[in-house]
Amino acid sequence: MLRENMTGLVAFVTVARVGTFTRAAAQLGVSQSALSHTVRDLEERLGVRVLARTTRKVAPTLEGQRLLDRIAPMLDEIEHELWAIVDTREKPAGHFRITTTDYAAETLVWPKLRPVLSQYPDIHVEVVTDYQLTDIVESQFDAGIRLGEQVSEGMIAVRIGEDFAMRAVATPAYFAAHGRPQTPQELTQHNCINLRLPTHGGLYAWEFEKDGREIKVRVEGQLTFNTINPVLEAAIDGYGIGYVPDGLAADAIARGELEAVLEAWSPPFTGYFLYYPHRRQSSPAFSILVDALSLDTPPPPADDD
Repeated sequence: MLRENMTGLVAFVTVARVGTFTRAAAQLGVSQSALSHTVRDLEERLGVRVLARTTRKVAPTLEGQRLLDRIAPMLDEIEHELWAIVDTREKPAGHFRITTTDYAAETLVWPKLRPVLSQYPDIHVEVVTDYQLTDIVESQFDAGIRLGEQVSEGMIAVRIGEDFAMRAVATPAYFAAHGRPQTPQELTQHNCINLRLPTHGGLYAWEFEKDGREIKVRVEGQLTFNTINPVLEAAIDGYGIGYVPDGLAADAIARGELEAVLEAWSPPFTGYFLYYPHRRQSSPAFSILVDALSLDTPPPPADDD
């Protein structure tokens, strides 16, 4: 009975957790039709329906929920023990793909992973930068990094970055020639450097808030980029006002190359989180990456010059 149903139980638990056969098939590395056949065989052997299927979603039946509550923790424990055995005879190893933004990759991911990868040469990491809200299961990523409010439901989420604010910045010379905007609406009268984000359906509308009042401003200007670092560089070069994370602009402001405006209108955003499917917890190598990126982990020592 156990041997006949083990594959079916793994398939059922995966589908029940992610809510669709498409995502579950991608997570398990099998075709959707094969996965559906496996679950159907399980149901026939058990004599009960464990999944209720609709055109949009799959959810456990009452019997399926009971089975999920009992079986899923056991399967997780089995997988954890198997990984633990592997870890006792081998160095932590694995290939992992992470999707993130360029800003998070440069300020959070690489500084924290650099010492870890030196310590564990058998851990390989591919970092893919983009601004899309990628479905990490369907796109075969092991984890994603996004702002807190963008994390997909049903994922394990670990905070890796502090909250931060956006800053509208330009050179002192630009403000001397064109004036300093006193309200977000006045930005429409300025040459602004745009950012194109696929998650926002086009150009990013600059977001401001003050005293509970939220304002989104569609700005215009000569330049548009699809990543954030060129926005900062263009602002430093005097091509207008850019809207960038405060940490990115801090050094340029300290050097006097840029000045910030509308700071009273710039509340903090929820910081970055690492998110990943439940199954990823069992890998010792992946746990090393999670611990390294976690906000609770002390930052690595600075490199000696």
